[in-house]
Amino acid sequence: MRWLLLFLEWFVDWARGTYWYLVGKRSALCKECFSPPGQQEFDQQARDRVLAEEFSMDKVASGLDVVVIGSGVGGLTAAAVLAKLGKKVLVLEQHDQAGGLCQSFTVKGFQFDSAFHYIGQLHENSLLKIALDQITDGQLQIAELDPHMDTVVIGKGDGRREYTIYAGKRQMEAHLKKQFPNDTRAIEEFFKIMKLVPLWFARFILWSGIADWISPIFKYSRTSTLEMISSLTDNKDLLTVLGHISYGVPPRDSSGMVTALFLHHSKRGSFYPKGGASEIPYHIIPVIQKNGGKVLVKAPVSRILVDTSGCAYGVAVKTTDSEVEIRAPVIISSAGLLTTFHNLLPPEIKSKPEVMDRLDGVRPGRGFFQVFAGFNATQEELGITSTSYSLYKSNNMDTVLEEYFSLDEQDAPDNIPMMYVSFPSAKDPTSKNRFPGQSRMTIHTVVNTQWFGKWKGIPEEDRGEDLNKFEMRFANHMFDWACVHFPKLREKLVTLHPVSPINKHAGATLSAEHNLERFKPLTIAKMRSTTPIKNLYISGQDVFSTGFSGALHGGLLCASTVLGHVVYIDLLLLQKRLKQKVAKKLD
Repeated sequence: MRWLLLFLEWFVDWARGTYWYLVGKRSALCKECFSPPGQQEFDQQARDRVLAEEFSMDKVASGLDVVVIGSGVGGLTAAAVLAKLGKKVLVLEQHDQAGGLCQSFTVKGFQFDSAFHYIGQLHENSLLKIALDQITDGQLQIAELDPHMDTVVIGKGDGRREYTIYAGKRQMEAHLKKQFPNDTRAIEEFFKIMKLVPLWFARFILWSGIADWISPIFKYSRTSTLEMISSLTDNKDLLTVLGHISYGVPPRDSSGMVTALFLHHSKRGSFYPKGGASEIPYHIIPVIQKNGGKVLVKAPVSRILVDTSGCAYGVAVKTTDSEVEIRAPVIISSAGLLTTFHNLLPPEIKSKPEVMDRLDGVRPGRGFFQVFAGFNATQEELGITSTSYSLYKSNNMDTVLEEYFSLDEQDAPDNIPMMYVSFPSAKDPTSKNRFPGQSRMTIHTVVNTQWFGKWKGIPEEDRGEDLNKFEMRFANHMFDWACVHFPKLREKLVTLHPVSPINKHAGATLSAEHNLERFKPLTIAKMRSTTPIKNLYISGQDVFSTGFSGALHGGLLCASTVLGHVVYIDLLLLQKRLKQKVAKKLD
């Protein structure tokens, strides 16, 4: 009987999808309705008029369809899709610049991206590229980076080992095999894991229990990275290399599926926005504005308004001396699932069993610590390239991370186990002309947010010199480690700017932790855009996955849910049309 019901459910889903695909209503997203890129605008005052328009009630349009909390990629994507399909959307951002982790800031004449390194899957006519073109009207210009994407260094001193990772549909696997000749079979099996099944089939096979027979990706969603790769090889260096894109979760606690998909994400190359990460929100916001919407900053939402029947109907924004209410029939939060439920909902709502159940198995992500360094030297003088470096103290990351997170705050800065080094000025082809004679480096690592707990909630101007000294201990150790690999950096250093989890530039915890529990099939099923509160939706990383692409897909899923219309099918139809156009040119 169970199999009959499952078959009927699959058949109904297949029939509905086929009917919609063949004769269903199309939206503007299935049309190539974006323009060729125009001339880039780098005048800061002109950019601020788009990215830093301050909140005031007289700027809030009447007849709003949607209010979005947070202007990160997830919130802006949902807002832009809804705006393109006729909705008037207001986006409210608490900081002084829109963009979330794609915003830029300047320190002593050096412009830094808050938390952006590169994007994968932006090759010609990829689904992500088409989606990004739609929400920016085709105005975002992208540079493809050198195929040598990453170098992974394990160990310190004379015993350190270096491994290189190259992009390419076949080159990535082949290059890894050359470096691990005794583990070629393990690498082949790992790359098989990276293959996916169609999304429409996933629901049926998950519930039927035959998912593991169809594709290993489902099995490994609930298998740790350590267990998955250990089943293929006992080479701990290979384990570290395959899982080098770290989001702060040790291999034994992280999902093997996510580890495989992160590497797969950059298989077709890595890309960087010309002009820096803030180009992304800069070109999304005009799409929102075209239909009467706004993106306003310095607009901290203090609470979501919920009526007695349990329906969200607006938000309250904290101003200098009061609160103002803004009403709309749809509220989208891109502030993160935990922040939304814990901090923005009324007490009587967040204590409801169905709300608490939604948070079951979800816990806060790790804290991140970043160091932004500026140099008076060119990339040629410093010997740097677009290649990023992942540095590991050891190939036993489970043990070293456990020991690291158990340290007290005094010992932690001296025992950093891993860090990621990136050179944004070498990735952005406009940098040489805009900032001649300058180079910039970003380093980040993971930290225990409790180490910074004593300063939480204290205004920045009142935190005192102790915080700065503590942050600089981390910064100096991280910079010293980077100088081991790039010795020319030290004498050309102009500024070293630390950012911790209590600062506003990307030091904050990134979404819910992406641990093994988070990616079990039933937890994945719960992590959707809808919420137990009617008219309230979630967008961003917590709907899909961490990172830029995860946040963007979270925005697409959220917009689809609000509209009751699967925008992915529109994008797939456009993708098919664009590929046909390319094929005709080649004939």
